[in-house]
Amino acid sequence: MEAIMHGWMGKVLRVDLTEGVLKEERLDPDVARKYLGGRGLGIYYLNKEVDPGCDPLGKENLMVMATGPLTGTKAPTGARYMVTTKSPLTGAITCSNSGGQFPAHLKRTGFDALLIFGAAKKPVYLFIDNETCELRSADHLWGKTTHETTAQLLSETHPKAKVACIGPAAEKGVLYATIMNDKDRAAGRSGVGTVMGAKRLKAIVVRGGQKPAIADADKFKDVQDRVMGQFRETHKDTPPPLRVNGTANTVAIAQAFGVLPTKNFQQGTFDKWENIQASTLRDTLVVGNKACYSCPIGCGRLTKVTQPEFAGEGEGPEYETIYSMGSNCAIDNLSAVTKANYICNELGLDTITMGSTVACAMELYERGYITRKEVGFPLKWGDGHALVKLTKMTGEMKGFGRDLALGSYRLAQKYGHPELAMVSKKQEFAGYDPRAEQGMGLAYATSPIGASHMRGDPAYFEILGIPTLLDPLEWKGRAKWVKVCQDLSAIIDASGICIFFTMRALVEQKMEMRPFGIRDYLEAVTGFDYTIEELAQVAERIINAERLFLVRAGLNRKSDTLPHRLTHEPIPDGPGKGYVCHLEEMLDEYYKEQQWTVNGVPSDKKLKQLGLT
Repeated sequence: MEAIMHGWMGKVLRVDLTEGVLKEERLDPDVARKYLGGRGLGIYYLNKEVDPGCDPLGKENLMVMATGPLTGTKAPTGARYMVTTKSPLTGAITCSNSGGQFPAHLKRTGFDALLIFGAAKKPVYLFIDNETCELRSADHLWGKTTHETTAQLLSETHPKAKVACIGPAAEKGVLYATIMNDKDRAAGRSGVGTVMGAKRLKAIVVRGGQKPAIADADKFKDVQDRVMGQFRETHKDTPPPLRVNGTANTVAIAQAFGVLPTKNFQQGTFDKWENIQASTLRDTLVVGNKACYSCPIGCGRLTKVTQPEFAGEGEGPEYETIYSMGSNCAIDNLSAVTKANYICNELGLDTITMGSTVACAMELYERGYITRKEVGFPLKWGDGHALVKLTKMTGEMKGFGRDLALGSYRLAQKYGHPELAMVSKKQEFAGYDPRAEQGMGLAYATSPIGASHMRGDPAYFEILGIPTLLDPLEWKGRAKWVKVCQDLSAIIDASGICIFFTMRALVEQKMEMRPFGIRDYLEAVTGFDYTIEELAQVAERIINAERLFLVRAGLNRKSDTLPHRLTHEPIPDGPGKGYVCHLEEMLDEYYKEQQWTVNGVPSDKKLKQLGLT
């Protein structure tokens, strides 16, 4: 009889869609300790089983859905899972993160990860009822929205089951389609939904009742009492800002620092920012808040739009949606932004890439590179009606929406001006202009999934002041701090918890920024005596394993880039006026910090140290 694993369930499910075969496998405890879970297990299996040169939409690509050892426990925000695969948008890997209720229930079916291979001949969905697993026909679901699909599957499986599914955008091949769980939570970036659609896997339905085994229940309780006691003491008089305002709180902060992208990153401030800020959203559209599993914050926004032409209700928008569809398109109508957000959730589209691609199209139109003939109607900055119309056209692959479905880079390239695409590795930026926030520029360029702030977020110390505020315009010495953020992100993503609580409560708020609180939870749950140094090595192992995949896929220093606009055209406004992003100088420093070659390849010494040779 195999020894019980604590924290991990000890099994993975191999799903061969081509043959329609499901097979349980044991999770190697040594692999679990070295990679933790989530993002770590994702890259472990991708490197082990996938040719990095494969077609992302071909049968040979693998999609890994993995939880972490803290997912499904009562650790605060133990509600995350990662989807890792090769991206059709970037050609690099993607490890897209989502929360809600689905991840905890996936873990409680008894599996730490799903390894999804091949492609079904006809649409199917996977139903896991505790340890009973089966593939069922999804012919009747193909073409339905994510909300329609969720409702139908709950009626034909179990009303308390949890659903992750794709919408029409993924089925039709939009390159940045999402996987939506719990209706409005998204594994959103880089086209993970597109890969799922190419595999003709419409949904995964889970119903789990197996609680993860805790190695030391008394220690877990002591850690929980300490952490949550401090949280309650901190917020005894005022609730957490994220509960009150959600992530939209960032609008005012980004505006103040001059990093709020406006008009496709032509500016860093938006003169109508007050119309899209958190208090405006809260006072006009928010009807409640929503929390993920075991989350004490509750940052999700439940909203309702009554303006007739944009009427609807649902969840969101988040800050990144407000930036990409708001200031970046010079749109100050929150009702229009929120309606476009609803459409993205229902059709299954990444709101960041969707909004940013519309912004790119608006600039192409302004400069005369595309015309009314291509779009079908006039396209001007600030047009909320056009945003909503184009979002729906894209999800349905109709008219000009077929061009927008390619993402900013391929859209701009098609019309002869790829320099107008604000991307790194062909993926659109988050809502921070790197000319006025230098570390963010380096993070965008070196992120393994293409431009992303969630694979390491320097905004914490560049504009939020966590643990202390560093000058966002200073680039010298910044590489060290970007690496610190990326290492922390790797640990958080692999553990199965959320960055919002973790960075504020489970990371020591000194300049070392070490994950002592995460370690305490991991030790109590898994029974392993993790040291901070061992966790640092886990983080580096994940990041270097991801980098190895990229190198084998043909990416290198030439791929760690930013658009000419951000490295050569000074930002025209805000506190960073006159600055460009000093990427090349920071890259040299960054590669030294990582112990990579000048071309961005992990050194043999580093690989040997991490056991990756």
